[in-house]
Amino acid sequence: MRFYKFLILMFIGLSLSAVSCKKEANPGADDGKEKVEQFVVLNKSSATLVVGEELTLTPKFGMLATPQLVYEWETDNPDVVSISSNDDYSAKITAIAEGTATVTISSTTGSLAVSCTITVEGEEEEPVDDGVVRILAIGNSFSKDAVDDYFYELATENGTHVVVGNMTIGSASLDLHWQNASGDKADYDYRKVSENGTVSNASNRKLSTVLTEEPWDYISLQQVSSNSGQYNTFETPLPLLYDYVKSKATNPSVKIILHQTWAYAQNSTHAGFANYGSDQMTMYHAIVDAVGRAGNLINADLIIPVGTAIQNGRTSVIGDNFNRDGYHLDMNIGRYTAACTWFEAIFGINVVGHSFKPSGLSDYDAEIAQHAAHFAIQNPNEVTEMVDYQYVGGPDILQDPILIGFGYTTATPGWDGFIGREGSVTGSTIANLRDSKDNLTGISLVVTEGFHGNNVSGEKGTTTDLNIPDNISSYSYFGNSTSAFQGKLVEKSVITLSGLNKDGRYNLCFFGSRKDVAEGDNRETKYTAKGKNEVTAYINTSNNTSEIACTNNIQPDDAGEVTITITAGENNNSANGFYYLSVLRISAAE
Repeated sequence: MRFYKFLILMFIGLSLSAVSCKKEANPGADDGKEKVEQFVVLNKSSATLVVGEELTLTPKFGMLATPQLVYEWETDNPDVVSISSNDDYSAKITAIAEGTATVTISSTTGSLAVSCTITVEGEEEEPVDDGVVRILAIGNSFSKDAVDDYFYELATENGTHVVVGNMTIGSASLDLHWQNASGDKADYDYRKVSENGTVSNASNRKLSTVLTEEPWDYISLQQVSSNSGQYNTFETPLPLLYDYVKSKATNPSVKIILHQTWAYAQNSTHAGFANYGSDQMTMYHAIVDAVGRAGNLINADLIIPVGTAIQNGRTSVIGDNFNRDGYHLDMNIGRYTAACTWFEAIFGINVVGHSFKPSGLSDYDAEIAQHAAHFAIQNPNEVTEMVDYQYVGGPDILQDPILIGFGYTTATPGWDGFIGREGSVTGSTIANLRDSKDNLTGISLVVTEGFHGNNVSGEKGTTTDLNIPDNISSYSYFGNSTSAFQGKLVEKSVITLSGLNKDGRYNLCFFGSRKDVAEGDNRETKYTAKGKNEVTAYINTSNNTSEIACTNNIQPDDAGEVTITITAGENNNSANGFYYLSVLRISAAE
């Protein structure tokens, strides 16, 4: 019995002890007073502001609406932020200067406190207008055709300071550009022309890096040529790429360009031509439609109608000779037309009448290119027939000879031809040759297989009946038919003449020279002209001042064409099989 009494008394004692602890932990719980808060938290633990920006920090006091303790706000860096407390215990934080500050609310008892770390950045400002226009293309070989040559020169001739960048991957589509952007891949070749004209080239670059390298004013996007007339290929990647570019660009006023590319030459063998039934005009109309709709898709600031400019030019005497391989642009009139279109589209200045042109382009051809571009800006979605440039000129039979120089540096009255090394590459074209009296002849010349380059070591003081000025005889294009030179082997070079009278006959005479050649070093060059008939002639070009080679009485084929093949002759014993072409004279056979 005593044992049970002990258990009952012990249970009662434990119960009374538990109530007492609870009361001590919560004083005043039985007299109607609120409990004291046990913790405090803020609505933000960290924040980033720019100078001048404000932020409200709001505390929460445990489960209570109103705290029982007294609180104070403070910062450890009053030079960076200021604090203004409110009646509801919140505080307005104002960013004063760049830096980092910790803002703390704490009870005066020191028992509760919580902090927020504030990072203040410099105020975002509009880029200072330094008068330089910065243009970045994101594309492939077609953007290289558009801006790598001549655009910078056109701009600087106009007194405009420019920086021109070009991010390229061969055959890159919009899909690939988006994959590279989202994956931050370093897969791009980057060519940049600085304000002073210095050209730099780099590989393995990222879009993210280059987009932030300059405060670009214009950034262009384009589709791969085979898909450029297929709107469905724009729909998914273009908006994604657009958003990415806009988010990375440091110039808030950047304008986004769509580059309208061009239809292939009608004789193109590009596999993508099949997408358009291998028809040039079908491809052109598809490109205009697709790029126009794509522009609406992203609300593009500008569409540059290079495709229309090229199609305009094809209605001129130049014809379908704007490409060097059926799809890339010719290095002279093709690229110049594209550059003229970019220039007028971006700067709003009529390009017609500008004096700058490629050294290998005649004044007449430059005029055609400028007008083709100008007409495209005026009417970007339709072809403008260039009726004033369709007269091919000249009688059926040449009255005066055509004198053509290869690689010379200074324009010379009575002479046509290629100035500098530009004309040595495949696809270089002179669309309408002029005779020695500056009359248009309607005869065109195309380098259908290129040379190695140009040579500047020909003889002067020549004594041939071609009466060659020194500034022309001392330059030439050359090849090397037997072994590589500077890492390149060029076994033969081919030139095609077209627009000839198919019923006429022509004499084609050649001069080539290389001075300071050692005795016994025979650099015999073989010239073969072929139309309906074929004739071959030779010169030993070593130290040559007096010899010419003529292929006479050549009759063009039924298309009015003659091909000329230049290579090393059978007696050529130079180590590399060097051959040369300095001058070609075309005259009517008597």
